[in-house]
Amino acid sequence: MITVAKGVFAPGHLGELTRIVPFEMVDAVLADTGRTQQRLRLLPSRVVVYLLLAAGLFAEVGYLGVWDKLVAGLHGLGWVRPSATGLWHARVRVGVAPLRALFDLLRGPAAGIRTAGVWWCGLLVTAIDGTVFDVPDSPGNVTGLGKNRSQHGTAGYPQVRLVALVACGTRAVIDAVFGPKSQGETTYATRLIRSLHPRMIVLLDRGFDGNTFLAAVAGTGADFLVRLNGNRKPPVLANHHDGSYTSIIAGVRVRIVACEITISTTAGTHTGVYRLATTLLDHRRFPALEIVKLYHARWEVESAYLEIKSTMLGRRVLRSPIPALIAQEIYALLTVYQVVWTAIADTADAAGGVDPDRASFTTAVQAARDLIVQAANVIAETTIDLIGTIGGHLLDNLMPDRRLRISPRAVKRPLSRYAYKSLGVDRKSYLATLSIDIIAGQPALTDQGDP
Repeated sequence: MITVAKGVFAPGHLGELTRIVPFEMVDAVLADTGRTQQRLRLLPSRVVVYLLLAAGLFAEVGYLGVWDKLVAGLHGLGWVRPSATGLWHARVRVGVAPLRALFDLLRGPAAGIRTAGVWWCGLLVTAIDGTVFDVPDSPGNVTGLGKNRSQHGTAGYPQVRLVALVACGTRAVIDAVFGPKSQGETTYATRLIRSLHPRMIVLLDRGFDGNTFLAAVAGTGADFLVRLNGNRKPPVLANHHDGSYTSIIAGVRVRIVACEITISTTAGTHTGVYRLATTLLDHRRFPALEIVKLYHARWEVESAYLEIKSTMLGRRVLRSPIPALIAQEIYALLTVYQVVWTAIADTADAAGGVDPDRASFTTAVQAARDLIVQAANVIAETTIDLIGTIGGHLLDNLMPDRRLRISPRAVKRPLSRYAYKSLGVDRKSYLATLSIDIIAGQPALTDQGDP
């Protein structure tokens, strides 16, 4: 039996994920932001919010196509299909504020104190990094966001830069900011300082090793672990038996760890030398080797962006022709991404400590899409099942423990099909063996991507 809201509110749902974003939550943010409809029509504000969220799971269709998905399971109710113009006016009427408020309610690590793989030595492991989204090449977006210029001319699409603070163990979004690409990642990252706190460690690549930013991070009480640029020459204040040494950066006392990392595969061997700085000063509690191993978790933020841009969006351009609705669309996308990871984390916890890493994000998205089309499990029964249908699919298709493997960081969608420089890149993934050697002193560093 299909159980949904009554009357014109029936299309407003997210399938089984509605349990994480219930009607009451959506109604509350609409009321708080003053965006509740004044009179009931075909598209009440609550329905519009759910349609915007569902659009993040159905990137291959337009908003009218998303409407068709929402009503597909509501058999025999005689729904009138809205016009494209009607949907446009409904989106403008709702605006960005309710979606931003909804994201603020749901953002966070999506983890409990016992969630596997989330904590390290009592610290919540997080990472900050940025990415860009292509948006439609419309007059409104070009005016509001501009276009990038290079030696080859003007870029094809305007772009939005997004910088997020992500929990590495669940890849859930703790906070995010975005805007024109003309501003750099560090500028946006400064606005994420508000979400840092003690008992948290934030992993950073070398683009974030500026003095002002690191001092601001340390000022929150959170710890950091950052890869240093090669032009830094921090003083050696004290050497430690694990090969690390105490130094000072931007007035902040830190420990420096230099290491040589060798990766061996059937295709050959690669060796690089890297240097990390951390505010974890106790070399006995936090040995240098464990610090280096922890830094690899920084790549989880890259995986989060891959899930959003590839699994959810299919590498498509966003839909909206003006910056205000681009903001609405991005908040909706981040919110539904967060909701999916909340469902995954709930399943992992309810299943007795399964590492969320073993749950397939693609499986969760596919199951969520199916349940939206079926309008299934929208309203929870008296007894709440934390695993549910989505969780059942996840547990039936758990991935093996993560293996060490490498893959080239190469552009898979070049601007030109005739990008000959990329043709020689070996795009295979290889199983690998890894060795880490801690190096005392200040060796010459590798000028390549993070380990």
